Amino acid sequence: MFLHIDIDSFFASAERSVNIKLKDIPICVGSRSNLEIFNRKRTHIRLMNDNAGAFVTPVFYSDKKKTFENYFVDIIDGRKKIRGIVTTASYEARAKGVKTAMPIAHALKLCPEMIVVPSNYPLYHKLSNQMHAFMRAHIPKVEQFSIDEFFCDVSGWIKDEDVYHFAKELQNKIQMHFDIPVSIGISRAKWIAKLATESAKPYGVYEVKDIDAYIENIPIKAFPGIGKGFQKRLVEHYIQTLGDIKRHKSLFYGWKKPGIQLYRRVTGSDGEGINAKADRKSIGISRTFDAIEDAEEIRRRIMIMARHIIYMVMEIEVNPTSYYLKIDYEYGVKMKKTLTVDRVFSEKLFKETLLQMYDEIVQVKKRAIKLSINVSNFSSANLKTLSLLDYDDDSKNEHLYKKIHDLRTRFGLDIIKTGNEL
Repeated sequence: MFLHIDIDSFFASAERSVNIKLKDIPICVGSRSNLEIFNRKRTHIRLMNDNAGAFVTPVFYSDKKKTFENYFVDIIDGRKKIRGIVTTASYEARAKGVKTAMPIAHALKLCPEMIVVPSNYPLYHKLSNQMHAFMRAHIPKVEQFSIDEFFCDVSGWIKDEDVYHFAKELQNKIQMHFDIPVSIGISRAKWIAKLATESAKPYGVYEVKDIDAYIENIPIKAFPGIGKGFQKRLVEHYIQTLGDIKRHKSLFYGWKKPGIQLYRRVTGSDGEGINAKADRKSIGISRTFDAIEDAEEIRRRIMIMARHIIYMVMEIEVNPTSYYLKIDYEYGVKMKKTLTVDRVFSEKLFKETLLQMYDEIVQVKKRAIKLSINVSNFSSANLKTLSLLDYDDDSKNEHLYKKIHDLRTRFGLDIIKTGNEL
């Protein structure tokens, strides 16, 4: 039997666990695109990457104290403008119409009494780590699926008829120990347990005993992994519920691996187990900002974001061989480029390659609003550069790169910059 444990309104619950004044009132945790990294002055930004889970996004942060005024409010032409979006809303705020990803300015119109708390990712990562350790102490097989979600396998350890009672006890222990509410879904199939958590919320436990009956009328959009594009494809085949999926086995098997995997997950026949040591498959960073036409400023920002990718690559000691750059311009124009490089990763190589990619896709006189950089395809091979001269350079610089990384770890990621970042 599988348990899926989902922390209710995690960021809001985390804030309440350290500030009792926030309990039982409408609150939300808000965030905004961290544009501090583009400042020309030093910001002492550090990496928060304590969670080893493959699906836990690394977070860059500074020690600067956040308040509503200095974090969400910008003064433009003498007028206050509230920036940022809702990251997590408490159930009291949701009852007033506040939703995740909603602009904070709009959320406050719906719920003027709502308290908006600036995001505190070091706190959330710390609590997530502690809860992961707590669950591993109580359950033999635990997989961290995201910063606020965990899969647990209790097969052969807890009798099936006792699993519901065990889940209730675990829920109470977590509430007592962390002062944080969780909801728990139970099923003999991993992904049905995750689906069941939605039936358990808020602060409940829900066990699926008959999978066929449970999925019959659940909309396809409720199942994890069925995005809007795939939903449209399914509707074209008159498939609107998970029960409809079960009745179209031949169709999904005709779609080969993706279709077969989805069919098996929906019907609880996937046989997937716990992946306690999921490896990170990629590292990425993106930033959204006010429209910029200056191509040189965009180039500078790409180099700054590249430095943050470089730090993460060295921190987890991987060798990415695929680089990805995407530029979003106004009016829906998007340009992207992917390149595979069979060479040992280095700061010099990565930045030079990104600049080449940028020159190939830049749209002159168009205004950019978002940049995204990603590296993937981690190689375990001892790659050598194609040029012996370059390889000698990389060998000589390897010690230098390590020293630079150590300095950034100790004093902040912007203690050392390259000239093209200035």
